[in-house]
Amino acid sequence: MFKNNKYLVIGLGVTGASVVEYLLKNSAAVTVTDSRTEPPQLAGLKQKHPNVEVLLGAITVPEQTTHIILSPGVAISTPEIQSAIARGVQVLGDIELFAQVVDKPVLAVTGSNGKSTVTTLLGAMAQANGLNPGVGGNLGTPALQLLDSQHDCYILELSSFQLETLYSLRPKVVTLLNISPDHMDRYDDLTAYQQAKQRIFLNAEHAVINRQDALTAVPASLSIPSVSFGLDISQDSNYGVIIHDNAAWLAKGATPLMPLQRMAMLGAHNVANALAALAMGEIAGFSLLAMLSTLISFTGLEHRCEQVINSQGVVWVNDSKGTNVAACAAAIDGLAASIPGKWIIILGGIGKNADFTPLVPLLAKNCKAAILIGAEAQPLWDLLHNVVPCFRAQDMAEVVRIANQHAIAGDGVLLSPACASFDMFNNYMHRGEVFKQQVLQRIGKHHATATTTTT
Repeated sequence: MFKNNKYLVIGLGVTGASVVEYLLKNSAAVTVTDSRTEPPQLAGLKQKHPNVEVLLGAITVPEQTTHIILSPGVAISTPEIQSAIARGVQVLGDIELFAQVVDKPVLAVTGSNGKSTVTTLLGAMAQANGLNPGVGGNLGTPALQLLDSQHDCYILELSSFQLETLYSLRPKVVTLLNISPDHMDRYDDLTAYQQAKQRIFLNAEHAVINRQDALTAVPASLSIPSVSFGLDISQDSNYGVIIHDNAAWLAKGATPLMPLQRMAMLGAHNVANALAALAMGEIAGFSLLAMLSTLISFTGLEHRCEQVINSQGVVWVNDSKGTNVAACAAAIDGLAASIPGKWIIILGGIGKNADFTPLVPLLAKNCKAAILIGAEAQPLWDLLHNVVPCFRAQDMAEVVRIANQHAIAGDGVLLSPACASFDMFNNYMHRGEVFKQQVLQRIGKHHATATTTTT
């Protein structure tokens, strides 16, 4: 597989570094290129592998290259890559390298929103079944670093970028949770983005789809047994929500499984995530009892509708992972009923050419104010200042100060920016951490009635 080939790794981030390690472990000839002059993993690579050639400042494809291993952050449409393809160079991703050697069942998750929660939840469900899963991919540990004979299965979050260069993975079960406009700075239109996401169905044994989102359907050209989930009443062996004993329950068909109020996660979007995980886990052979027990204890993920504190009747929530409009809308809608008052929402960052107008009716209904930050502050102001009172802030300290001035008991403050973070922060995790630090410092832990639990 590796002998006589010349591999070029494009992009020296976490994924690219994992690819270099994997290729060197298999005695492959490796060169690295990155358009940045100081990519994040450069120092580590130079220290561990000083003899690896690194070409920086522009994407450079040496003539002897036979295979390009493309990092997810680099578009396959990049001219240098297209020129290489034209002369016969194969372009793969790290997940394709993983697919060529994996010998255990794979559960794969994609979607515009919720994929990290479902991936992590499935990992917890697998552990509750006594299994040792390898959990990662686009989330956490890169797939190639997960390869271990001790793992019983692999649960992978896959981005649209990773799916673009994936061909031979044969997953036991996959899900496409939802489709909404995202990465419109990389795709020509929503259809192109959808088609990239639908690549997850290639070679899959089973599919789990969202029956309330037609864009998640398995393409007609593929014949795959499918199970659906949704927040409505389900039929047959599909998953949904029913009213039982005067309460809403998770259900399989007409069979009630568990009251929604017993779930540790709150919000309608997390009900949908739980149903998708139940459907996938059943196909993978997980025990229903173990999966339901997991839902009782699983509180969700950091930076995803994470309650920071409840201070003097005001709930402060960190949803920094809300990096697109659909994620923000899901957070507002899903959390709307969790407080008696209104939300003060924090929006802004890098908009990725997104259309923010779907937020207008949600803010009009559920929010008392919006605090705007980052590169999209002015466009958001233009769109929203006649809908709700709007305030601008230069940093998170000012955000928290403004929010604290306008929130009263019963209200909530929600960081769900609908934007990427790179104009002001290292990433969405950094943005969420700074928000939490400022909330705890300025609002004060001594006022808190609940800390760092996830809603």
